[in-house]
Amino acid sequence: MTYVAKKCGIRFQPPSVILIYEDKNKDRARQRIMPIRHFSKFSDCSRAAEQLKNNPRHKAYLHGVSLQQLRKLYSLLRGHLQGKSLAQSLEQIQQEETIDQEEDLNKLDDKELAKRKSIMDELFEKNRKKKDDPDFTYNVEVEFPQDEQLESCGWDAESDNEF
Repeated sequence: MTYVAKKCGIRFQPPSVILIYEDKNKDRARQRIMPIRHFSKFSDCSRAAEQLKNNPRHKAYLHGVSLQQLRKLYSLLRGHLQGKSLAQSLEQIQQEETIDQEEDLNKLDDKELAKRKSIMDELFEKNRKKKDDPDFTYNVEVEFPQDEQLESCGWDAESDNEF
């Protein structure tokens, strides 16, 4: 069976993930409601998203849905359970997914660093030009303007004289 995910969303009452998908064999759009059980305002969204995606009952349907999207949906649900409005939850998710250019990544713990790296990887893949893209050009050479005269490095010149 071949399923193609079209839309994925969350319902707060009762908590469930709603997937609108297309069944390729029957060429029909269908809706699947996946209830969310044992999830509280203290639950880990990443772990819950992985469990749902790897659930044998839903695995075939969620193949086209990214783990990142499921994490966002679970974050929205957790915000709702904490009493936050939808706008506040969306703003918090946006802050978590943006990387501050001034932030020192050397001072982060391993979990936070892995999270930032995955955000950077996702952004890179989104902006990357692929061979199939219409505006793809092979072997692009760019000349950068030089406003100032290049300064020679003193340490490099001294090392040549020693030999």
